[in-house]
Amino acid sequence: ALQELTPRKCSACLHTLKFVCLNLNLSDCPPLGLESLKVSDDQLESSSYLSVGLGPHRGRLNIQSGLEDDDEYDGAWCAGVEDQEQWLQLNALRPTLFTGVILQGRNSIWSLNWVRTYKVQFSNDSSVWQPCMNGSEEAVFVGNEDLETPVLALFPEPSVAQYIRINPQTWFSNGTICLRAEVLGCPVPDPDNPHFSETESGSSDDLDFRHHNYNEMRKLMKSVNDECPNITRIYTIGRSYTGLKLYVMEISDNPGKHELGEPEFRYVAGMHGNEVLGRELLLNLMQYICREYNRGNQRVIQLVKDTRIHLLPSMNPDGYEAAYEKGSELSGWALGRYSFEGIDMNHNFPDLNNIMWDAQEMAMDKRRVSNHYIPMPEYYTSTEALVAPETRAVISWMQDIPFVLSANLHGGELVVTYPFDCTRDWIPRQDTPTADNDFFRWLATVYASANLVMANPERRICHSEDFQQHNNIINGADWHTVPGSMNDFSYLHTNCFEITVELSCDKFPHASELPIEWENNKESLLLYMEQVHRGIKGVIRDKDTRAGIANAVIKVDGLGHDIRSAVDGDFWHLLNPGEYKITVWAEGYFPRIRHCSVGSEPRATICDFTLTKTSQDRLKQILASGGKIPRDNQVRIRAMRMRKLRQRGETGGRGGAPS
Repeated sequence: ALQELTPRKCSACLHTLKFVCLNLNLSDCPPLGLESLKVSDDQLESSSYLSVGLGPHRGRLNIQSGLEDDDEYDGAWCAGVEDQEQWLQLNALRPTLFTGVILQGRNSIWSLNWVRTYKVQFSNDSSVWQPCMNGSEEAVFVGNEDLETPVLALFPEPSVAQYIRINPQTWFSNGTICLRAEVLGCPVPDPDNPHFSETESGSSDDLDFRHHNYNEMRKLMKSVNDECPNITRIYTIGRSYTGLKLYVMEISDNPGKHELGEPEFRYVAGMHGNEVLGRELLLNLMQYICREYNRGNQRVIQLVKDTRIHLLPSMNPDGYEAAYEKGSELSGWALGRYSFEGIDMNHNFPDLNNIMWDAQEMAMDKRRVSNHYIPMPEYYTSTEALVAPETRAVISWMQDIPFVLSANLHGGELVVTYPFDCTRDWIPRQDTPTADNDFFRWLATVYASANLVMANPERRICHSEDFQQHNNIINGADWHTVPGSMNDFSYLHTNCFEITVELSCDKFPHASELPIEWENNKESLLLYMEQVHRGIKGVIRDKDTRAGIANAVIKVDGLGHDIRSAVDGDFWHLLNPGEYKITVWAEGYFPRIRHCSVGSEPRATICDFTLTKTSQDRLKQILASGGKIPRDNQVRIRAMRMRKLRQRGETGGRGGAPS
């Protein structure tokens, strides 16, 4: 490998290279970043290309094509000529110890194209090239036999160079030369370029930046609980199909108990098991909150004191284990996405949207159709329904705890989506807003604007959608329709507002990228949690007993989505700044109206209500307790009875039908 350098560089780097080669498992060299976009389009060249949409910039591992072939965003690099002289070239920008290549075919639902065998060459100046050797012969590597399965080839003789070329030799007989690639390599310090001699920026936080399988995740969560026993609690909400527990970390100044007036917040990650960044971010987040709380970080202390936080790092542990076994770059685009039974949990919740919309279309008065707490359909609750045990566990969790705000962490794109996720009339994509659209857009903007990658105007699009034109947020249904999503179910069945965050272009980023990804998302994760304190909150009480009234309806004038009070009578309604007319009613009580003002600070306005029982319900309560009816109420009752008797007499006198 040292002979690939010029003599000047060889003498300068000799000691470093010997250290690298002797102390490094060559398979440990990380991906250079074609998939993660760390490698820019300018670093990629090719001998030819079939079209602009099949240029060298599209030759990235796991890149996804648009809906149509031959558009601007196709699914691979494809050579414009079919011969053995074609190549895809990467300029690493610095001396690099190249150790391997991962290859995929073209992502397409319309055509079959992949490379079966290929050679590799190296260069320091892009003019003179040396082949990758296998002993005395030029190495020929085995490529793909399908479109999607990534195939790794480690070089028998790794080489130090600045440039690398992938040179296809054979390809699928009914197709043409097309490939997606990732290159593995370890950057080498360059004494002639101090910029590249610096270590890559990561994170100053001392967190456990690596991928954690099921057992390692449990150990990390236990270590956090041991470090911060006064503010953390680990509990489970159920099991996966194979029996793995769905662990949740609770963080609160009073763990294990709902405190009156304190909002409940949740983050959910790993619904798709192969979208792993959310899992690691939540493990990092629980470590960070614990340590910063102990260090006296006032922002974190306030968050823990005022909020009950629940972190579910792995909703689909079975899927994660399947992807983890293959590894970061080799799990492909779909392995581990589904549950063990093959269920996509992102479509597995009850579709309450269409139940509500159908009822509205049939109703004479749409105002009488329920816009919240819509019950689950009977078919869904039957034992024969195809519902994953993980989905059922999360639904029970949602019903048990009065969550106010949530985010569902995914991967494979860089965008934040907000409900509704499902379109009306089964249209493939269409903006389908909720009644709380303005606040949902605020929530999405909060996360996206604080995310260091999303907020970068120079960033490249991940695959085929340019979300920057929408400020990196979009209505979920306007991206693609998703009936049965967790976000829509959360909004229509509970009080909880929930968005989806697509965290990175790479579904399974290499462990070396986790510190950077933490820094990209840290402020977003904290800032988004703080939004649970916007709007109004209060307690709805019985005027006589002062007890909290559960299941009271809180209606905001002009807003077509109501919420309900929790078991203790407390409630939270997320609202943008403004003046609001609030009506509260509960069964057996007279309704009450108040005007409440919401400010711009993330500090909820207290808006308590005291309700008076209706006369009939009050009398029932008095009689049930063995008490005497007050004299004024006795007079009212006699008067009501006399009116009823007179009405019956008048009806009978007119020849009314006998009762």
